[in-house]
Amino acid sequence: MHLLLSTAVALFAGLMMTRLFKILKLNLPDVTAFLIAGVLVGPFALGRLGIPGLGFPDMESIDSVSFLSNCALGFIAFDIGNEFRLGQLKHTGKTATVIGIFQSVAATLLVDIALIALHEILGEERLPLTVAVTLGAIASATAPAATLMVVRQYKAKGPVTDLLLPIVALDDAVGLVLFAVSFGVAQALQGGSVSVVSVVVNPLLEILCSLILGSVMGVVLSYLEKLFFSNKNRLALTIAFVLMTIALAGLEVRFGELRIGFSSLLVCMMLGTVFCNMSEYSVDIMKRSEQWTSPLYTVFFVLSGAQLELTVFRSLSVVLIGVVYILVRCLGKYYGAHISAGVMKCAPVARKYLGITLFPQAGVALGMVVSAQALGGTAASMIRNIILFSVLVYELVGPLLTKMSLEKAGEIAKPGSDEEHRARFAKKQKAR
Repeated sequence: MHLLLSTAVALFAGLMMTRLFKILKLNLPDVTAFLIAGVLVGPFALGRLGIPGLGFPDMESIDSVSFLSNCALGFIAFDIGNEFRLGQLKHTGKTATVIGIFQSVAATLLVDIALIALHEILGEERLPLTVAVTLGAIASATAPAATLMVVRQYKAKGPVTDLLLPIVALDDAVGLVLFAVSFGVAQALQGGSVSVVSVVVNPLLEILCSLILGSVMGVVLSYLEKLFFSNKNRLALTIAFVLMTIALAGLEVRFGELRIGFSSLLVCMMLGTVFCNMSEYSVDIMKRSEQWTSPLYTVFFVLSGAQLELTVFRSLSVVLIGVVYILVRCLGKYYGAHISAGVMKCAPVARKYLGITLFPQAGVALGMVVSAQALGGTAASMIRNIILFSVLVYELVGPLLTKMSLEKAGEIAKPGSDEEHRARFAKKQKAR
């Protein structure tokens, strides 16, 4: 009962924070409002009062409703799959793939170089080499959730947005490979046993299995949709399949060193891709799904805000390394996207602003942190605290930077603009 009440309070707090932002005319994205609301209902504010149902008193209570976050991420990935329609891929597929790979690798290499240099300055005790190498791999990941929410809220359209969502989706696959290789190197440096299976075969197998599972579920869903004549029932079936796919993505089988597992983001993204390309009902279903999942996304971001640990500010070394990590990763993302977009002859606005929209980082990076705990000891703790610090900064600042970049690129209609007036007029005409 207390957890259910706390979840309701989290949803209410997130919605009321967006109203407060509007009253104060802060002109910030809703994602930022949700995250701040999450901090307020988390263990460092209302939760500290210890009143049952009023906020989350500790991280364990937040983890107990983490299935809501997993569901939200699954639906977010499913929605991103909508960006991979064959008609769109003919125009942006090759470009998005090149930029997606190049900016991820650029971020990893630059963070590796910067942190290894910092390791030489600070010494092994303050910044172990294993930590520097692992953080470089985590730098490749981008948060799809915050990006998608900003695009949705402001109905962004244009060359930057067309490339942004496919690139964010590709980050998951590229990040898995980069992390597996770098983490394998880190374990070798620490004296652990590393093999080709753990460094190369397992991550590639995870990507392949995820794509196969998502494709199979997408094909089955597309055929089953034809059995129903109401879009309400088709929506219910779609929701059931997304939830089922999220559950199946949690399966894992091991044969010695060989691990057969799945990435829930990749599986659900592939489900959405196949469904949107095979089903004639997909356009209407995706619009209806957006309305249904909106409250779920609100809860997801409020819970994300509640999980931000403010205690990381107590350690000056974590803050110093975290600041270097944040700044250098941003440089890698920005110039990686800028250079590769130039090579692919993208529009000037895409070259100028695309990299900034790739700054947000959260869920995928935190998932990598869980795997990095295998290093144990000080290294594992340091990686966790540095990423928590960076996520705190990225989640609060990243959505705002994404919004500002899309505005500068001319892909968000300003209040009172002709485009907005036309949209309002069309909405009124449709209502009549």
